[in-house]
Amino acid sequence: MTLAADYPLLEVFLTILWFFLFVVWLMLLFHVIADIFRSHDMGGWAKAAWLILIFVLPILGILIYLIARGDKMSQHAVEDAQAQEAAFRSYVQETAGSSGGTSDQLALLASLRESGVITDAEFEQGKAKILA
Repeated sequence: MTLAADYPLLEVFLTILWFFLFVVWLMLLFHVIADIFRSHDMGGWAKAAWLILIFVLPILGILIYLIARGDKMSQHAVEDAQAQEAAFRSYVQETAGSSGGTSDQLALLASLRESGVITDAEFEQGKAKILA
């Protein structure tokens, strides 16, 4: 019971605030480090210098990086998202077989039969060939 009396409510809120600020700082640290490594417009020495600055002067280094290259961070994030989107779309198109798939071929056969280009027997032969 003495622990609760020695640790008032304001101290609890301050502890939670400091913990929240620490988590925010860690998130910023990881985002900045990730941005440093994915930057294609910086050379190896520039990346090493930024990392040294961030590890030697952590809070100040992150603030300097955010001021100096904050706009580039959003550009890098957008470029990465677009690259992932393009890769996902090409994977889905390859996997689903967007052109020349079974359903497309059957639809083409059905339209040919309805227009009278092929007979019912030819339709059934083509369908069996596609499904085989």
